[in-house]
Amino acid sequence: QVQLVESGGGLAQSGGSLRLSCAASGSIFIIHTMGWYRQAPGKQRELVAQILSGGTINSGDAIQGRFTISRDNTKNTVALQMNGLKPEDTAVYYCNAKITTMWERTSDYWGQGTQVTVSS
Repeated sequence: QVQLVESGGGLAQSGGSLRLSCAASGSIFIIHTMGWYRQAPGKQRELVAQILSGGTINSGDAIQGRFTISRDNTKNTVALQMNGLKPEDTAVYYCNAKITTMWERTSDYWGQGTQVTVSS
């Protein structure tokens, strides 16, 4: 089995910063992509940013260069540094990874979600 465990998040003021981290563990053979999605109340889940195995970064439109994603392939971790936070960044943030397991099965995996709340 594969697990994604998130840490970080919490409450920040507008203009402030937070850092999210996610670690993948279990029967991992290859991690293809790692990244973050978010879901605000009443809205669909949206891509924040993701890093492909070759290092290419895909970002959602909402972050506008305020967030930085990084990945450590030696530790199977991904981090999201969020600066210049805005109240509209308030959401539950989910770690996501596309992983091939030791049994050669490829699936999308999700973390449990961590709440980010930005006050104005």
